[in-house]
Amino acid sequence: MLILGIETSCDETGVALYDSGRGLLAHALYSQVKLHAEYGGVVPELASRDHVRKTLPLLQDIFQQAGVEPRQVQGVAYTRGPGLIGALLVGAAIGRSLAFAWNTPALGVHHMEGHLLAPMLEADPPEFPFVALLVSGGHSLLVRVDGIGRYQILGESIDDAAGEAFDKTAKLLGLPYPGGPALAKLAEQGTPGRFRFPRPMTDRPGCDFSFSGLKTAAINTWRKLAPTPENRADVAYAFEEAVVDTLAIKCQRALQETGLQRLVVAGGVGANQRLRARLRELAAERGGRVYYPRLEFCTDNGAMIAYAGWRRLAAGQVEDMAIEVLPRWPLDRLPAV
Repeated sequence: MLILGIETSCDETGVALYDSGRGLLAHALYSQVKLHAEYGGVVPELASRDHVRKTLPLLQDIFQQAGVEPRQVQGVAYTRGPGLIGALLVGAAIGRSLAFAWNTPALGVHHMEGHLLAPMLEADPPEFPFVALLVSGGHSLLVRVDGIGRYQILGESIDDAAGEAFDKTAKLLGLPYPGGPALAKLAEQGTPGRFRFPRPMTDRPGCDFSFSGLKTAAINTWRKLAPTPENRADVAYAFEEAVVDTLAIKCQRALQETGLQRLVVAGGVGANQRLRARLRELAAERGGRVYYPRLEFCTDNGAMIAYAGWRRLAAGQVEDMAIEVLPRWPLDRLPAV
Protein backbone atom coordinates (compact mmCIF):
# COMPACT_ATOMS: atom_id res chain seq x y z
CA MET A 1 0.00 0.00 0.00
CA LEU A 2 1.55 3.29 -1.14
CA ILE A 3 0.72 6.26 1.13
CA LEU A 4 1.41 9.95 0.61
CA GLY A 5 1.97 11.88 3.85
CA ILE A 6 1.60 15.67 4.21
CA GLU A 7 2.60 17.60 7.35
CA THR A 8 1.76 21.32 7.68
CA SER A 9 0.86 21.78 11.36
CA CYS A 10 3.20 24.70 12.11
CA ASP A 11 6.33 26.06 10.45
CA GLU A 12 7.69 23.07 8.55
CA THR A 13 6.34 21.63 5.31
CA GLY A 14 6.95 17.89 5.18
CA VAL A 15 5.93 15.33 2.56
CA ALA A 16 6.76 11.65 2.16
CA LEU A 17 5.92 8.46 0.29
CA TYR A 18 5.68 5.31 2.40
CA ASP A 19 5.15 1.84 0.95
CA SER A 20 3.95 -0.88 3.31
CA GLY A 21 6.15 -3.43 1.55
CA ARG A 22 9.27 -1.42 0.79
CA GLY A 23 9.25 1.12 3.61
CA LEU A 24 10.00 4.82 3.22
CA LEU A 25 10.56 5.60 -0.46
CA ALA A 26 11.18 9.35 -0.33
CA HIS A 27 10.67 12.36 1.88
CA ALA A 28 11.33 16.10 1.76
CA LEU A 29 11.16 18.84 4.36
CA TYR A 30 11.19 22.62 4.11
CA SER A 31 11.77 24.66 7.27
CA GLN A 32 10.45 28.21 7.64
CA VAL A 33 13.06 29.15 10.26
CA LYS A 34 14.52 32.01 8.19
CA LEU A 35 11.05 33.36 7.43
CA HIS A 36 10.08 33.66 11.11
CA ALA A 37 13.52 34.45 12.60
CA GLU A 38 13.17 38.23 12.31
CA TYR A 39 9.96 38.06 14.37
CA GLY A 40 11.42 35.81 17.08
CA GLY A 41 8.68 33.19 16.66
CA VAL A 42 6.14 31.71 14.28
CA VAL A 43 3.75 34.13 12.57
CA PRO A 44 0.68 31.97 11.73
CA GLU A 45 -0.41 33.86 8.61
CA LEU A 46 3.09 33.76 7.12
CA ALA A 47 3.34 30.06 7.94
CA SER A 48 0.09 29.30 6.10
CA ARG A 49 1.12 31.26 3.01
CA ASP A 50 4.48 29.52 2.86
CA HIS A 51 2.85 26.08 3.06
CA VAL A 52 0.75 27.06 0.03
CA ARG A 53 3.92 27.95 -1.89
CA LYS A 54 6.04 24.96 -0.89
CA THR A 55 3.81 21.88 -0.67
CA LEU A 56 3.24 21.13 -4.35
CA PRO A 57 6.90 21.63 -5.42
CA LEU A 58 7.98 19.32 -2.60
CA LEU A 59 5.44 16.72 -3.76
CA GLN A 60 6.88 16.84 -7.26
CA ASP A 61 10.35 16.30 -5.79
CA ILE A 62 9.45 13.16 -3.82
CA PHE A 63 7.62 11.52 -6.73
CA GLN A 64 10.75 12.02 -8.82
CA GLN A 65 12.94 10.66 -5.99
CA ALA A 66 10.77 7.58 -5.57
CA GLY A 67 10.29 6.95 -9.29
CA VAL A 68 6.54 6.43 -8.93
CA GLU A 69 3.53 8.06 -10.57
CA PRO A 70 1.01 10.04 -8.51
CA ARG A 71 -1.86 7.79 -9.53
CA GLN A 72 -0.09 4.82 -7.95
CA VAL A 73 -0.86 6.35 -4.53
CA GLN A 74 -3.39 4.25 -2.62
CA GLY A 75 -4.03 6.61 0.25
CA VAL A 76 -3.32 10.18 1.36
CA ALA A 77 -2.58 11.05 4.99
CA TYR A 78 -2.39 14.64 6.17
CA THR A 79 -2.08 16.28 9.59
CA ARG A 80 -5.54 17.19 10.91
CA GLY A 81 -4.30 18.56 14.25
CA PRO A 82 -3.23 19.75 16.69
CA GLY A 83 -1.56 22.83 15.24
CA LEU A 84 -2.13 26.26 13.72
CA ILE A 85 -5.55 26.27 12.09
CA GLY A 86 -4.47 28.07 8.90
CA ALA A 87 -1.45 25.83 8.40
CA LEU A 88 -3.53 22.71 9.02
CA LEU A 89 -6.13 23.82 6.49
CA VAL A 90 -3.48 24.10 3.77
CA GLY A 91 -2.38 20.49 4.17
CA ALA A 92 -5.95 19.23 4.58
CA ALA A 93 -7.18 21.02 1.46
CA ILE A 94 -4.26 19.79 -0.65
CA GLY A 95 -4.49 16.24 0.70
CA ARG A 96 -8.24 16.00 0.21
CA SER A 97 -8.03 17.50 -3.29
CA LEU A 98 -5.35 15.09 -4.43
CA ALA A 99 -7.23 12.11 -2.99
CA PHE A 100 -10.38 13.20 -4.80
CA ALA A 101 -8.50 13.63 -8.10
CA TRP A 102 -6.80 10.23 -7.73
CA ASN A 103 -9.97 8.51 -6.48
CA THR A 104 -8.22 7.22 -3.38
CA PRO A 105 -9.04 7.51 0.34
CA ALA A 106 -7.70 10.34 2.50
CA LEU A 107 -7.30 10.39 6.26
CA GLY A 108 -6.55 13.11 8.80
CA VAL A 109 -3.76 12.08 11.21
CA HIS A 110 -3.09 13.24 14.76
CA HIS A 111 0.22 15.11 14.79
CA MET A 112 1.34 13.64 18.13
CA GLU A 113 0.42 10.11 17.06
CA GLY A 114 2.76 10.68 14.15
CA HIS A 115 5.59 11.60 16.53
CA LEU A 116 4.74 8.69 18.81
CA LEU A 117 5.00 6.20 15.94
CA ALA A 118 8.06 7.77 14.26
CA PRO A 119 10.47 5.19 15.79
CA MET A 120 8.52 2.53 13.86
CA LEU A 121 10.26 3.82 10.74
CA GLU A 122 13.60 2.51 12.04
CA ALA A 123 15.12 -0.90 11.36
CA ASP A 124 14.64 -2.06 14.97
CA PRO A 125 11.30 -0.59 16.10
CA PRO A 126 9.85 -0.94 19.61
CA GLU A 127 7.16 -3.49 20.35
CA PHE A 128 3.94 -2.63 22.18
CA PRO A 129 3.41 -1.85 25.01
CA PHE A 130 5.75 1.01 25.86
CA VAL A 131 5.85 4.41 27.54
CA ALA A 132 6.26 7.38 25.21
CA LEU A 133 7.71 10.77 26.12
CA LEU A 134 6.51 13.31 23.56
CA VAL A 135 8.36 16.60 23.95
CA SER A 136 8.19 19.46 21.48
CA GLY A 137 7.60 23.19 21.27
CA GLY A 138 3.89 22.80 21.91
CA HIS A 139 3.53 19.53 23.81
CA SER A 140 4.96 17.62 26.76
CA LEU A 141 3.25 14.28 27.31
CA LEU A 142 3.93 10.94 28.94
CA VAL A 143 1.75 8.24 27.42
CA ARG A 144 1.24 4.53 27.99
CA VAL A 145 0.95 2.96 24.53
CA ASP A 146 -0.66 -0.48 24.23
CA GLY A 147 -1.32 -0.29 20.49
CA ILE A 148 -2.44 2.07 17.73
CA GLY A 149 -5.04 4.34 19.31
CA ARG A 150 -4.74 2.63 22.70
CA TYR A 151 -3.27 5.53 24.63
CA GLN A 152 -3.40 6.42 28.31
CA ILE A 153 -2.12 9.87 29.28
CA LEU A 154 0.14 9.47 32.32
CA GLY A 155 1.25 13.09 32.55
CA GLU A 156 1.20 16.37 30.65
CA SER A 157 2.33 19.95 31.01
CA ILE A 158 0.02 22.23 32.99
CA ASP A 159 1.63 25.36 31.50
CA ASP A 160 4.60 25.76 29.13
CA ALA A 161 5.74 22.72 27.18
CA ALA A 162 9.43 21.83 27.50
CA GLY A 163 10.29 23.08 24.03
CA GLU A 164 8.34 26.29 24.61
CA ALA A 165 10.29 26.92 27.83
CA PHE A 166 13.55 26.34 25.95
CA ASP A 167 12.56 28.85 23.26
CA LYS A 168 11.31 31.54 25.67
CA THR A 169 14.36 31.29 27.90
CA ALA A 170 16.69 31.39 24.91
CA LYS A 171 14.95 34.51 23.57
CA LEU A 172 15.35 36.33 26.89
CA LEU A 173 19.03 35.32 26.93
CA GLY A 174 19.38 37.07 23.58
CA LEU A 175 19.85 33.89 21.53
CA PRO A 176 18.65 33.65 17.92
CA TYR A 177 15.49 31.85 16.80
CA PRO A 178 14.90 28.91 17.02
CA GLY A 179 15.97 29.20 20.63
CA GLY A 180 15.98 25.60 21.84
CA PRO A 181 18.90 24.31 19.73
CA ALA A 182 20.79 27.58 20.28
CA LEU A 183 20.45 27.28 24.06
CA ALA A 184 21.57 23.64 24.02
CA LYS A 185 24.65 24.56 21.98
CA LEU A 186 25.50 27.43 24.32
CA ALA A 187 25.05 25.15 27.35
CA GLU A 188 27.99 23.06 26.14
CA GLN A 189 30.25 25.96 27.20
CA GLY A 190 28.64 26.36 30.64
CA THR A 191 30.17 25.65 34.05
CA PRO A 192 28.49 22.75 35.87
CA GLY A 193 27.21 23.51 39.37
CA ARG A 194 27.44 27.29 39.33
CA PHE A 195 23.66 27.69 39.32
CA ARG A 196 20.96 25.23 40.31
CA PHE A 197 17.39 25.80 39.24
CA PRO A 198 14.28 23.97 40.57
CA ARG A 199 13.09 20.64 39.19
CA PRO A 200 9.38 21.56 39.04
CA MET A 201 6.75 19.17 40.45
CA THR A 202 9.28 16.44 41.20
CA ASP A 203 8.61 16.79 44.93
CA ARG A 204 5.02 15.59 44.58
CA PRO A 205 3.41 12.43 43.16
CA GLY A 206 2.40 12.10 39.54
CA CYS A 207 3.85 12.57 36.08
CA ASP A 208 2.57 16.03 35.15
CA PHE A 209 5.02 18.73 34.09
CA SER A 210 5.37 22.44 34.79
CA PHE A 211 8.15 24.50 33.21
CA SER A 212 6.86 28.05 33.68
CA GLY A 213 8.42 28.45 37.14
CA LEU A 214 11.75 27.05 35.96
CA LYS A 215 11.78 29.52 33.09
CA THR A 216 11.07 32.36 35.54
CA ALA A 217 13.88 31.22 37.88
CA ALA A 218 16.36 31.23 35.00
CA ILE A 219 15.30 34.67 33.80
CA ASN A 220 15.38 36.19 37.29
CA THR A 221 18.91 34.85 37.76
CA TRP A 222 20.02 36.20 34.38
CA ARG A 223 18.66 39.68 35.08
CA LYS A 224 20.87 39.96 38.17
CA LEU A 225 24.02 39.16 36.21
CA ALA A 226 26.28 41.11 33.91
CA PRO A 227 25.48 40.08 30.31
CA THR A 228 28.82 38.34 29.71
CA PRO A 229 29.26 35.26 27.51
CA GLU A 230 30.32 33.22 30.56
CA ASN A 231 27.22 34.15 32.57
CA ARG A 232 24.96 33.46 29.61
CA ALA A 233 26.50 30.01 29.08
CA ASP A 234 26.29 29.11 32.79
CA VAL A 235 22.59 30.04 32.96
CA ALA A 236 21.93 28.04 29.79
CA TYR A 237 23.74 25.02 31.28
CA ALA A 238 21.77 25.15 34.53
CA PHE A 239 18.47 25.59 32.70
CA GLU A 240 19.07 22.67 30.33
CA GLU A 241 20.23 20.51 33.24
CA ALA A 242 17.04 21.25 35.17
CA VAL A 243 14.80 20.42 32.20
CA VAL A 244 16.64 17.18 31.48
CA ASP A 245 16.56 16.09 35.14
CA THR A 246 12.84 16.87 35.39
CA LEU A 247 12.00 14.90 32.25
CA ALA A 248 14.15 11.97 33.40
CA ILE A 249 12.53 11.87 36.85
CA LYS A 250 9.06 11.86 35.32
CA CYS A 251 10.00 9.14 32.82
CA GLN A 252 11.34 6.99 35.65
CA ARG A 253 8.05 7.40 37.52
CA ALA A 254 6.03 6.51 34.45
CA LEU A 255 8.04 3.33 33.90
CA GLN A 256 7.69 2.38 37.55
CA GLU A 257 3.94 3.02 37.58
CA THR A 258 3.33 0.97 34.44
CA GLY A 259 5.92 -1.74 35.07
CA LEU A 260 7.16 -1.34 31.49
CA GLN A 261 10.78 -1.36 30.32
CA ARG A 262 10.55 0.23 26.86
CA LEU A 263 10.63 4.03 26.52
CA VAL A 264 10.03 5.89 23.27
CA VAL A 265 11.21 9.52 23.05
CA ALA A 266 9.96 11.67 20.17
CA GLY A 267 9.42 15.32 19.26
CA GLY A 268 11.88 18.13 18.68
CA VAL A 269 13.27 18.19 22.25
CA GLY A 270 13.98 14.47 21.82
CA ALA A 271 16.98 15.49 19.69
CA ASN A 272 18.66 17.06 22.75
CA GLN A 273 21.86 15.11 23.32
CA ARG A 274 22.01 15.60 27.09
CA LEU A 275 18.44 14.30 27.41
CA ARG A 276 19.31 11.27 25.30
CA ALA A 277 22.35 10.47 27.43
CA ARG A 278 20.39 10.84 30.68
CA LEU A 279 17.55 8.59 29.50
CA ARG A 280 19.99 5.97 28.26
CA GLU A 281 21.46 5.85 31.77
CA LEU A 282 18.00 5.58 33.29
CA ALA A 283 16.99 2.74 30.97
CA ALA A 284 20.25 0.86 31.58
CA GLU A 285 19.72 1.04 35.34
CA ARG A 286 16.30 -0.57 34.89
CA GLY A 287 17.42 -3.14 32.35
CA GLY A 288 15.25 -1.49 29.71
CA ARG A 289 15.78 0.35 26.47
CA VAL A 290 15.10 3.76 24.93
CA TYR A 291 13.94 4.12 21.32
CA TYR A 292 14.25 7.26 19.22
CA PRO A 293 13.46 8.19 15.64
CA ARG A 294 16.48 9.29 13.64
CA LEU A 295 17.34 12.95 14.23
CA GLU A 296 15.73 14.16 10.99
CA PHE A 297 12.41 12.66 12.15
CA CYS A 298 12.47 14.21 15.63
CA THR A 299 11.13 17.46 14.22
CA ASP A 300 7.89 17.65 12.24
CA ASN A 301 8.03 15.61 9.03
CA GLY A 302 5.86 13.92 6.42
CA ALA A 303 7.28 10.43 6.97
CA MET A 304 5.67 10.03 10.39
CA ILE A 305 2.32 11.19 9.01
CA ALA A 306 2.53 8.76 6.09
CA TYR A 307 3.34 5.87 8.45
CA ALA A 308 0.57 6.70 10.94
CA GLY A 309 -1.87 7.13 8.06
CA TRP A 310 -0.92 3.75 6.61
CA ARG A 311 -1.52 1.98 9.93
CA ARG A 312 -5.03 3.41 10.17
CA LEU A 313 -5.97 3.10 6.49
CA ALA A 314 -4.72 -0.51 6.40
CA ALA A 315 -6.93 -1.23 9.42
CA GLY A 316 -9.96 -0.04 7.49
CA GLN A 317 -10.42 3.42 8.96
CA VAL A 318 -12.22 5.63 6.44
CA GLU A 319 -13.56 9.19 6.43
CA ASP A 320 -15.87 11.23 4.24
CA MET A 321 -14.57 14.02 2.01
CA ALA A 322 -15.22 16.88 4.46
CA ILE A 323 -12.22 19.12 5.12
CA GLU A 324 -12.04 19.39 8.90
CA VAL A 325 -9.07 20.32 11.07
CA LEU A 326 -8.72 20.23 14.85
CA PRO A 327 -6.28 22.79 16.32
CA ARG A 328 -6.91 21.11 19.71
CA TRP A 329 -7.28 17.34 19.65
CA PRO A 330 -6.71 15.14 22.74
CA LEU A 331 -4.52 12.16 21.89
CA ASP A 332 -6.42 9.75 24.11
CA ARG A 333 -9.66 10.31 22.19
CA LEU A 334 -8.38 8.61 19.05
CA PRO A 335 -10.13 5.36 18.09
CA ALA A 336 -8.20 2.12 18.51
CA VAL A 337 -7.46 0.04 15.42
